[in-house]
Amino acid sequence: MLTAVDNKKKYTIITYGCQMNFSDSEVVSSILNDNGYQSSDDHINSDLILLNTCSIREKAELTIRKKLQSFKKLKKKNSNLKIGVLGCMAERLKEKFLLEEKMVDLVVGPDAYRDIPNLLRDVEIGNNAVNVVLSKDETYGDIDPSRLKSNGISAFVSITRGCDNMCTFCVVPFTRGRERSRDPKSIIKEISTLKNEGYSEITLLGQNVDSYLWYGGGLKKDFKHATELQKKSSLSFSKLLDLIATNFKSIRIRFTTSNPQDMSEDVLNVMAKHKNICKHIHLPVQSGSDKILSLMNRKHTINEYKELINKIRRIIPNCGISHDIITGFPNESEDDHKLTLELMNYVKYDFGFMFKYSERPGTPAYKKLDDNVPEKIKQKRLQEIIDLQQKHSFNNLKDYVGTNCEVLIEKESKKSSQFWCGRNSQNIMVVFPKKNHKPGDMVSVKIIDNTSTTLIGRS
Repeated sequence: MLTAVDNKKKYTIITYGCQMNFSDSEVVSSILNDNGYQSSDDHINSDLILLNTCSIREKAELTIRKKLQSFKKLKKKNSNLKIGVLGCMAERLKEKFLLEEKMVDLVVGPDAYRDIPNLLRDVEIGNNAVNVVLSKDETYGDIDPSRLKSNGISAFVSITRGCDNMCTFCVVPFTRGRERSRDPKSIIKEISTLKNEGYSEITLLGQNVDSYLWYGGGLKKDFKHATELQKKSSLSFSKLLDLIATNFKSIRIRFTTSNPQDMSEDVLNVMAKHKNICKHIHLPVQSGSDKILSLMNRKHTINEYKELINKIRRIIPNCGISHDIITGFPNESEDDHKLTLELMNYVKYDFGFMFKYSERPGTPAYKKLDDNVPEKIKQKRLQEIIDLQQKHSFNNLKDYVGTNCEVLIEKESKKSSQFWCGRNSQNIMVVFPKKNHKPGDMVSVKIIDNTSTTLIGRS
């Protein structure tokens, strides 16, 4: 006999891209669960397959199209199967997906997830369904995310959406809209729920978390029109961070991603003040050349960036720092590339994310700048950046040998079931032999060896 649960339609969400996308998938999952659907990891037998897409990296569109093509047989086998495209790519390529990928039934942008149940009803009566409208106030703050594939230890908490920075290489302002912040009461409520469910760590998410500003709702750019009372009672990221750390002392707190222009000394002082805020800042620089930063429309100079690094080292001496770097941006010369290497040698980052520039249709760089650095040169420069970063990572991690780290156990090591793995405060992975511990435990680990990516220790 079938139960009520057995009668529910099953859905599978396949997520690509950044942590924000994974967080959004949890919001979508919650919406579907509340509307009579049941989550499933088995996409072959699902009634609904949703691809949550990203437009940031090269060949992202090709990846999604290949994935869609792989569903052809499923569609033929099950005529009731519905397939949807969500996220950044949905907003940018809505017509393409509907016209060229005949199997796509619904296309939903990042601000329209509440409309998915209505769109599915449209699909049921034979209509293609599209909603890619960007919102001025949508934050999904009132929705309790359904934690997908959760380890029950670490969870994402989204606090901002969109971005106002308009970097010329980036699609985010066009696919996710302008910056708006989430009501702090809803943030506190979500974290409280996670604490009660036994989670040990949260990561505050946003395209630009340190730009968080709550003054009662609305776009950040409209703050200048706020009342005097709204301005006086507004909540910045440093105040939010202090509030969370004070009220949830048993939870370890991370945040990502930060923009150099918005990282304030107040945030650094709050990080130094609270033991439960992890000592790691992801601080994308993108290039070591002021010329290239100007072409990218980045709002910081290299000297300003170095001053910020010096300030971090002074206020939080043990802080880990990571980066994003794009090489081969239009008009990047060999001298510009050397300036990037010089900056890396100045900072000596713990780790980073390194990419070759690839044009993203619709961005200002795509419209106004020629992609004029040959592919061979891009690859050469990228390899030099990777090699230098591996050298710095290895040397930085070597400094941990002989010290003790507080490590939050996340899971078994992929390489050996006899070892636990987890991250220290600086976001570095640590592996060590199993003893009488379990995932979720905070353990003091003596570091005895290292690679360029991992610390090896014993508890």
